[in-house]
Amino acid sequence: MTNSDPPVNSPLKPKNLPILFVLIAASAVLLLSACSTPRTKPATVIDRSRTDDAVAAPVASIPTPPGYYRVKRGDTVLRIALDQGQSYRDIVRWNNLTDPNLIEVDQLLLVRPPAGKMTVKPLTAATPPAAQKNPDQRMAPPADPKIEAVKPDAPPPGIRLSWPAKGKVVEDFIDGKNKGIDIAGKLGDPIQAASDGKVVYAGNSLRGYGNLVIVKHDNTYLTAYAHNRNLLVKEGDSVRKGQTIAEMGDTDANSVRLHFELRVNGKPVDPLPFLQ
Repeated sequence: MTNSDPPVNSPLKPKNLPILFVLIAASAVLLLSACSTPRTKPATVIDRSRTDDAVAAPVASIPTPPGYYRVKRGDTVLRIALDQGQSYRDIVRWNNLTDPNLIEVDQLLLVRPPAGKMTVKPLTAATPPAAQKNPDQRMAPPADPKIEAVKPDAPPPGIRLSWPAKGKVVEDFIDGKNKGIDIAGKLGDPIQAASDGKVVYAGNSLRGYGNLVIVKHDNTYLTAYAHNRNLLVKEGDSVRKGQTIAEMGDTDANSVRLHFELRVNGKPVDPLPFLQ
């Protein structure tokens, strides 16, 4: 073998050339196959945080329909009824609640009478028939000088309340802090209904109020009497103005007192301008 001859095992040796061509051809086929084979599409990466936020967005962000209330954490049907100026039994009935103690956060509750249901008109000051017939007569002074004209600073017509208890006002109404007035007295002093109405609650299930009586006067006005020692009325009773409905006490309070609230369409207002 001369120096120009390829090694014995060299792929360039004539007898090995077919094998070399086969290997080259196979490599070319494999390369072409790899280039022509479509690539598998990568898995779509879902932004779970964004998806979950979109799916589980707070329901509270959805506007609450008129006449409904969206339940918040810590709410009770009784508290909702008081804040909406309704009987809690009405709310239970309107929403077909089998168990009033089982309500869920973000649940919608109907807090206004369903459509077509009769409602009671708010109390209005009666206009004398003579004044209706003769408009000029309304401007005339009273014939009896003993009859006093209505003071200009008197509250607007609608409801006139009598004092629910005798005693000193020890805490005034403060918007956002004290939802009524507190009247001090002696244990067992009579608590009287401030106006005609119907008892829509009598019990002690509302935290911070102790033994509580709630009287609904119409679809606008509602009064609450808290911290009583004894309750002398029950739910469903009709009461008259000045009727004794409870005895003063100190349940859920640090002293003997009556906590008295006036709600107008469920909103607490200062009852003093309405008290005669």
